[in-house]
This record gives sequence, structure tokens and C-alpha cells, in this order.
Amino acid sequence: MKDPGSFQIPYIIGDITIEKALCDLGASINLMSLNMMRRMRIEEAKPTRMALQLADRTFKFPHGMVKDLLVKVGEFIFLADFVVLDMEEETNTSIILGRPFLTTAGAIIDVQKGELVLRLHEEKMVFNVFKAMSYPKEAIGECMMVDTIEQIVQGVLEEEQYEGSIELEQQAPREEPPQGTIESSIMTNHKDNNGEEAPKLELKTVPPSLKYAYLGDNSTYLVIINSSLSKEQEEELIQVLKQHKDAIG
Repeated sequence: MKDPGSFQIPYIIGDITIEKALCDLGASINLMSLNMMRRMRIEEAKPTRMALQLADRTFKFPHGMVKDLLVKVGEFIFLADFVVLDMEEETNTSIILGRPFLTTAGAIIDVQKGELVLRLHEEKMVFNVFKAMSYPKEAIGECMMVDTIEQIVQGVLEEEQYEGSIELEQQAPREEPPQGTIESSIMTNHKDNNGEEAPKLELKTVPPSLKYAYLGDNSTYLVIINSSLSKEQEEELIQVLKQHKDAIG
């Protein structure tokens, strides 16, 4: 009989797909091996004073902690923090998802049916944790960013911004204002220039569970994110994506 407190699900972190990842209700942390951190090309982990007690009652000190990794399970994407430990690993234990991740994912386990349900607001995803599951090796479905859309939008924005600046220059009046209005005119022009917005584009319609967001100024560097995130979660996600903007492409 299988242990209902631990089970396996498929997920993706970055460009690494793990088809059978261990979820453990007995783990109070999300754990990642040092080798897995290196495979993800994460250069360093934040130091921590945490001490981990292993099953044999011995203690080990982690290599560090990695924060705000994007974990994709099916069509859901969650932010998760991982403790990095230099340890021997098997295929399904290079990463262990513990109670913090399952809490974030709103997990419900039906032991009688052998089902794990992950929830994100009104949407849910059901896994049969007692049966072998077959998943494609390729990355599934929609990504956090669509490169083709981003490149097209960026090119159109640059072209329209350039044409718009030429048109404004050609249409700008050359008459000098009366002496009494020079100061107010300068302030108005300065405000208009600073407040100039990038041209608004007619974007393709996305499913209700997704929405557009921008990493750059003036509505540039387009990404697609989950629309059900709270304002705080959305701001955290945008900050993480901005930090890795060069890696995203």
C-alpha cells in the first residue's frame, strides 16, 4: 500500500521538466538538491542559519535558499522558495515539494479516491496520485511569455514612436508665445513630453485566465501572466520577471 502522505506529480521549473516529482506532506520545507540548482544555472543561494534534521536523526546545514522560483504544474504557475541541500539524489527526489508549496497551491487530497486537487481561485486541476501518469516530455501549453508576440509588438511600438515623434516635430508651432506666457508654456511642454505614452496596440484576445502585463516602460516588453493573481502576487511576479528579463529573451 502506498503512503498517502507522499505522491508524485509532473512539473516544470525554467527549462527543466520533471515528470515524477515527489510531494511530501511530512516535509515542512521545499527542498532542492545542490546538483539541481547547478543544472538550473542558478549561480548562488542566499545564506541561511537553518538546520535540517534527517530521518536518521542526524542534522545537516543547507547550502542556502533560493527564492521566488516559478513552478509550473499543468497550466498553473506558482512562486516557491527552496532550501538547497548538498545531498545524494534519486530521479524523483532532486526536488521535494513540501507543505509550503501545497498550501500555496491550495491542495486538497482525497485519500479514498486517491486524488490530489490543486486550486487557483475558481480553477482546479485533479491528479490521480496512485496511478502511473503519462505526460509528454515537451513543455506543455502556454508560457509566461510569447516571444513572437513580444517581438512584433516591440517592432511596431518602435516604428510608431519614431513616426509619431517626426509628426509632432513637423506640427509643432514655431511662433514665440507672448512674454507673459513663456514660463507656463515651458512647463506645459515639459509635462506633455514626460507624460507621452506609447501607442496603444490592438492585442489578440487571450483566455479569461490570462492577461497582458509589461516589464518595460511605455507598455513595452510584453508578457502574459495569470489573471487570477492578487495585486501583491502580480507585483512580486513582475519584479521577478524583470530581474530575469535578459534570460527570458
